[in-house]
Amino acid sequence: MQELVIVTGMSGAGKTIALKILEDLGFYCVDNLPIPLVEKFAQLAADGDTIRRAALGLDIRSGKELNQLDQVLKDWKAQGIRYRILFLDASDSTLIKRYKETRRAHPLAGRGRVDQGIEKERGSLAFLKSEADYIIDTSTLLTRELRQELEKIFVENQQFQNMFVTILSFGFKYGIPQDADLVFDVRFLPNPYYEDDLRFLTGEDEGVRDYVMRGKTGGEFLKLLCGMMDFLIPHYIEEGKNQLVVAIGCTGGKHRSVTIARALYDHMKGEKGYGLKMEHRDIDKDNRMRQR
Repeated sequence: MQELVIVTGMSGAGKTIALKILEDLGFYCVDNLPIPLVEKFAQLAADGDTIRRAALGLDIRSGKELNQLDQVLKDWKAQGIRYRILFLDASDSTLIKRYKETRRAHPLAGRGRVDQGIEKERGSLAFLKSEADYIIDTSTLLTRELRQELEKIFVENQQFQNMFVTILSFGFKYGIPQDADLVFDVRFLPNPYYEDDLRFLTGEDEGVRDYVMRGKTGGEFLKLLCGMMDFLIPHYIEEGKNQLVVAIGCTGGKHRSVTIARALYDHMKGEKGYGLKMEHRDIDKDNRMRQR
């Protein structure tokens, strides 16, 4: 066996999806194997030629036996058995939302609240997270984006950093994004909404971008914003933060916020050391509401 990956993390964070993706990438995947059999599986796989890449899904479902995994990993290190740990995480609010949507009970909640089960689970998995080679926060990731991150690690062998930055444009009249870490209000910039030939366009259109950035104000703000991100992100990475949502808002989330979000994304996309994506939450919301 050339490669062994332990896939673990919070219930509801996407471990099952990750295992399916790894299976598509050529891994022999086993989920929820009893801990006493984990060491035997690794030994059998290492002694044979059939399994070249294996992924083991291990999580809180192992119950009290999960504590035994700590010793298994120590034994592997002593024996020189190489392995990597992939830890899937998500914010508490995201996990609670996912549990409510699926109407499933958290395995540690019993008859209590989901948030209590999540708190217990974080404590039980703390030793695995501290040893993880890769921590992926799936709070804002789509399945295809998770696949892209796993392909970077296990196919392209790119250097992976646990930090993932989302640049999110939004409209204040539709509410501030609940998962935003940093919020910037760009309603002070020129508003294309009051121009008849620009009103129904978006910040993805050159005419709108030129209008928003006319004069010195937009350029000066963007320079300050980019400088702030260049300063903050290395410190967030050093601190161990693995998910950052930078929310940029204007009134409707269609013109000014989109313009600045795209400009910030263009500035940051060449940087290495963290994942990056851009979303425009409300860019089409005005149009959809008018069609009702």
